[in-house]
Amino acid sequence: MSSSDASAPAETATSGPMIKFDKVVKQYGDHVVLDHLDFEVARGDRVTLIGPSGSGKTTILRLLMTLEKINDGVIWVEGDPLSHERKGDKLVPASEKYLRRMRKRIGMVFQQFNLFPNMNVMENITEAPIHVLGMDKDAAVARARELLEMVGLTDKESAHPTQLSGGQQQRVAIARALAMDPDILLLDEVTSALDPELVADVLDVLRDIARTTDITMLIVTHEMKFARDVSNRVLMFDAGRIVEEGDPEQIFTAPEHERTSRFLKAVLAAE
Repeated sequence: MSSSDASAPAETATSGPMIKFDKVVKQYGDHVVLDHLDFEVARGDRVTLIGPSGSGKTTILRLLMTLEKINDGVIWVEGDPLSHERKGDKLVPASEKYLRRMRKRIGMVFQQFNLFPNMNVMENITEAPIHVLGMDKDAAVARARELLEMVGLTDKESAHPTQLSGGQQQRVAIARALAMDPDILLLDEVTSALDPELVADVLDVLRDIARTTDITMLIVTHEMKFARDVSNRVLMFDAGRIVEEGDPEQIFTAPEHERTSRFLKAVLAAE
């Protein structure tokens, strides 16, 4: 996108949406993954993205983490452009310094836990707050202990990832993301790599976070009961576009679009 293609929206960081996708295009070669996508997420919302594999859901999370670059359009976070920065009244591609600053607002929990295998649990959680945020070590450790209590792992701070079950590793990954005190938490199929009996503990932790904090959450999951419990809004994607959106009760009990109905029947039948 050229610097003349966009200008700043009128809303301020406090009054406008937490996340705004403005005509965002993402493609790989000739394959269009996101097709001029427009949507907003309000501050404190819990929004779940559902849809078939390849519909663009995880790509949205990867763009927000700046793990991928958009081809066109603008993504806004709290009124600031994410992958662009302002130069006068123009938007130009963001510098690495600017991207690092923007990334601090966003935490992500991945399918694979991505813990540092050579660090124990405490070190995994405190590494980024100390070295990225510049937090005092004692303060970082105290915060990590609060988070370990939240995720039910107070006795595991000295354990290494290989000594933990998959469910425990994922709960450490959640604590690590929250240790950065992000405004936005992205969850990408966080239970898909877990054995079925470990899924419930992880989902219970996430339900507690949704209930007890005002953090904005954007969730990709195939756990439809969890989506229904934790979300206040659901977006159904197909072929890089939003097919239908609404509150969970409406989407899961009376979808208006035939594509949504077919998808939910297939997913619920497989559970």
